[in-house]
Amino acid sequence: MLRTTLVIAAVLMLAGCSTAPKPTQAPPAYVGAIERLDPALDALVPKDTGIEKVAGGFTFTEGPLWRPSGALWFSDVVGNVVRQWSPDGTVIEVLKPGGYDGNALPAGGFIGPNGMAADKDGAVLLCQHGNRRIVRIAADKTVTTVVDRFAGRKLNSPNDLVYRFDGSLYFTDPPYGLPKQDDDPAKELKFNGVYRLAGGKLQLLVKDLTRPNGIAFSPDEKTLYVSNSDEKKRIWMRYDVAADGSVSNGKVFADVTAEAAAGLPDGLKVDSLGNLWATGGGGVRVYSPEGKHLGTIQTPENPANCAWGDDGKSLYITAETGLYRIKLAVAGMKALYQ
Repeated sequence: MLRTTLVIAAVLMLAGCSTAPKPTQAPPAYVGAIERLDPALDALVPKDTGIEKVAGGFTFTEGPLWRPSGALWFSDVVGNVVRQWSPDGTVIEVLKPGGYDGNALPAGGFIGPNGMAADKDGAVLLCQHGNRRIVRIAADKTVTTVVDRFAGRKLNSPNDLVYRFDGSLYFTDPPYGLPKQDDDPAKELKFNGVYRLAGGKLQLLVKDLTRPNGIAFSPDEKTLYVSNSDEKKRIWMRYDVAADGSVSNGKVFADVTAEAAAGLPDGLKVDSLGNLWATGGGGVRVYSPEGKHLGTIQTPENPANCAWGDDGKSLYITAETGLYRIKLAVAGMKALYQ
């Protein structure tokens, strides 16, 4: 019997086979936690998934954007630099200075780059706080101004932006890049607005939000979501979008003003099913299209923004000094120039 076993083993080895078990890849080390408030979250966030920290050691991360090259661009608002993270762990500088080219503003403030959006021909649109404008970074890294004024006055500090499929650009303009914000003597506009840029014309859509921040469309583009990062009014708004691109009928989509641990509403994204993934203190809050809080992706650091990457089912999260990722069961909503 022993001889027969040895003969069989020898034959298997000669045939390129092995009876030894194949080594298995160790599961990623997960951090943070996932708060599940509704069973519907399980269809979006598998129970066997978790939060991975993929990079760290930055100052204040923001504005993530997945690139066709298979890498992630992200902003460091305080560090004043745009960086790129690659899946092999390499981090390089893409644009420095990233959001402010002058020397009058004090270092250490929110003077750097923020939100990004993919543009045509492989370019990237970037919100620059200190320079108070939106710029286009071409494939050869040439930087040109897209918009920096409304009605002849300088913008406050463009924060986040999103394309509609008709090619019009929507963006928010809070005062975070100004050292004294609303009280800064350099502030030329009396309000903090939400705008639409189409055909070279800039249209003011909303001016009654104190701190407009993250911005995104529903999959059918009939709803526009805007977060308000005001300690006294921590809300996400929803607006009806007309065929001509104008917005109306603003309503509160979610309100966390009374929740001490909820933090400030910040960047947000929408998945292909219409669910809202909204960053705030303590995590990324997941809301159904009807506004039901399904659960929270609780990152170790307070998140500021998020973006879809990899195969479209990974959510990358920028949170203070770190960059995080969670693999999901739902794909993100595709962007115009994705």
